[in-house]
Order: sequence, then structure tokens, then C-alpha cells
Amino acid sequence: MIVRPKPHLLAILFSLKGSIAKRIALRSLLVTLLASVIVLIETLHPAYFSKVNATPFTLLGLSLSIFMSFRNNACYDRWWEGRKQLGQMIIEVRSLIRETQVLKDANEREGLLRELCGFAHGLIARLRLEDEARAIAAWTDVSHDLQHPNLSDRLLQRIGARCSRLAEDGQISEWRYTQLETRLVSLSQVQASCERIKSTPLPFPYTLLLHRTIYLFCILLPFAMAEPLGWLTPVFTAIVSYTFFGLDEIGDDLEDPFGFDENDLPCNAILRTLEREVLAALGDEELPPALLPIEYVLD
Repeated sequence: MIVRPKPHLLAILFSLKGSIAKRIALRSLLVTLLASVIVLIETLHPAYFSKVNATPFTLLGLSLSIFMSFRNNACYDRWWEGRKQLGQMIIEVRSLIRETQVLKDANEREGLLRELCGFAHGLIARLRLEDEARAIAAWTDVSHDLQHPNLSDRLLQRIGARCSRLAEDGQISEWRYTQLETRLVSLSQVQASCERIKSTPLPFPYTLLLHRTIYLFCILLPFAMAEPLGWLTPVFTAIVSYTFFGLDEIGDDLEDPFGFDENDLPCNAILRTLEREVLAALGDEELPPALLPIEYVLD
């Protein structure tokens, strides 16, 4: 995720960190070159363009802009909901840290909190299509659960069983057990919500129609601008193509908020925050450093 102060004018014009300009540069360049060729043809054979009217392109551009705004809003909603769910995960872990302070058995509490860290790491690995077992293994042993289809959920089951056993042994009250179970249900809801975002992309026909319309509009636009604008056509074509291709690319970025792109959620930084608070609760004095933005990118 890009974290930087409000840029000044030069930074706005020339900043590439976090910008989609590099990814759409080739497409915009090709459309601009096509516009130059079309202007050259219009200069040599103006009769070919005598009946070309800009009115259809105006209507199509307006409709396309509205259509793109709906898609980008839907993609941003996915990004923001993902951030809210990861924030909720931290809230629930902090609450569990407080709730488990009543445990007199330090080893029991450490095992429970380390399993919570394992759950968080496993969930992020699962959302990023990484090795879930390897991410969890740094915090707790899952060697006996490798055949389970959902190791992160399996950890919540183990934590729930641990809390139930503590209640049966009288180490925590029934009220305390109810509170702990409520936190675990909330963590399960966080996982289900994040998995829903990951496994349910925007409908493909919706995205495909938008991609096709953008390319069609940018390719045909120079035909309408060649006669009235002349050699200014490539300039305006480059600006329009940059805008439409850029908005399209931003939507693709935000659609999957758990990836590794510069504009995706800072999952590693969120995990590090959670690690530091759990280890501090366990009495560790040498905490891992908090992750800070590197060249304005917070991972």
C-alpha cells in the first residue's frame, strides 16, 4: 500500500511509485501511434473523413465513464472491506489477549496466543495462495493436521477446544468461556469474509465488456478527432487512453486486495503489528521491529 504525504506539483507529474503508468504505457503508446497514422491519412486524403461525426463518441465516452465508475466503486468496496476485516482480526486478537490474562497457567496462555498468531499467518497465506502450513508452523505445530482442508479454521477449532477444556477444569468461568467463544466466532467470520472476497471476483462478462469497450473507444476516437484537431489528435488520444486504461488497471488492482501489488493491502505490516502485541503480552522484550514504508510502499 502506498503511504506518502500529499505530493507537490512535480511529484504529481513525475512520480511512478504506485502509479499504473508503467503498466499501461505500451497500450497508450500504441493507441497514440495509431492516432498519428490516422492523422497522416486524413492529411493526405481528407475526403475519407468528411462524414465522420464526433457525436457518437461523445455519447459512448459518457456512458463508458459512468460504467467504469460503477466498476471501480465495486472494486474499491472489496479493497475497503478487506481492510476492515483485517482490522477486525486485530481487534479480536487484542480482546483475546485481555481475556486470557486470567489464566494462571503461563504455558496454557502462551500456547493459546501463539495459535492465534498462527491463525493470522495462515489466513494471509491462504488468501495469497501460499503455503498455509509453512506460515503456521513458525508459531505452532500443525504436523498432525496437514490433511485438513482448512488449516486456519482448524486452528480456531483447536483454540475452541482448549478454551472448553479450561472451562471444564474450572480454570475459567462459564462467563469467561462464553466471551472467548464469542471472539472465536468473530475470527471465523473474518476468515469467511476474506475468503468470500478472494474467491468471488466481479462477474467476468461485466469486466470483459468494459475491457472491450475501452479498447474499441480508444482505437476509434482518433477518427473523430483527426479532422477538427489535426496533429493535436495524438496528444488528446494519449490523455484519453491514459485515463481509461488507467482506471481499468486500478480496478484490476483493487479487485484482489490481498496480493503483492503496490496498491494492495499491507498484510505483512498488519501481521507484524499482531505479532508484536502477542509477544509483548507473553513478556518478550526483544520484539520484531514494526514494518515501515520503503520508498512509500508499506508491505
